Amino acid sequence: MTAATQFIDATASRHIGTYSDAVAIPTSATHVALSATPGVRPDRTRPEDFAEEARQASDNVCEAPRCAGAELSNIVQVRSWLTDPGDIDACLEVRKDVISHRPVRMLAVVPQLIRPILRLEIKVTAVVTHSAAKQRE
Repeated sequence: MTAATQFIDATASRHIGTYSDAVAIPTSATHVALSATPGVRPDRTRPEDFAEEARQASDNVCEAPRCAGAELSNIVQVRSWLTDPGDIDACLEVRKDVISHRPVRMLAVVPQLIRPILRLEIKVTAVVTHSAAKQRE
């Protein structure tokens, strides 16, 4: 039997957010690492509205793991960087709508991203176990 990825709530996570304290990943799993991804549309423009930019970033983040054979439910880690603390609530609201399970998460506010026009980047790691891959076949 192939071991499954385990989401572990050991301490604070259940009390303060929708994330897990830790994730146990089986050694036989395939790891899919995604680069930090901004909310840029296919035409290379950035939405003016931050919530729309966050939705676009989430759409972009959802597509890349699929191309590598992973599903949203395979995401085990989400890291997000914002440039304005005033955008935290909108970012969290979009994130809640996109990922319903409890991966480990990190959100940081930084002075600037690699391109000054960007306000958000999201980086995820997904893990595909052999049992999950067989269920999709």
